[in-house]
Amino acid sequence: MEPISTTQAPAAIGPYSQGMKVNGFLFASGQIALDPQLGELVGNTIEEQTAQVMKNVAGLLEAAGCSFDNVVKTTCFLKDINDFAAFNEVYAQSFGESLPSRSAVGVAGLPKGALVEVEVIAALD
Repeated sequence: MEPISTTQAPAAIGPYSQGMKVNGFLFASGQIALDPQLGELVGNTIEEQTAQVMKNVAGLLEAAGCSFDNVVKTTCFLKDINDFAAFNEVYAQSFGESLPSRSAVGVAGLPKGALVEVEVIAALD
């Protein structure tokens, strides 16, 4: 196992790593819309926050030596499931044609009052 650490994604806000490389896969911790340098929530809308979340995910993928093309599974948590369509519009822009499998659920709350959290599993080359 190899932990992933990068300044291109927010530092962990609890007792966990940003991600772990294990047996040819990256298991990335869920990302909320925190600015990696300031540690503050970015944006007030689902679109703004999703854009920042996907930037954070991209930073983790890059640190692991891969990209969105390597993602095989995502789990998406939405504070308001009614934001599903607006979330999808921004989320889809990161993936192109190779869409991973996905779960998306509505939740009662997320850390720091975030509107969205996304975690990924990626196959490493």
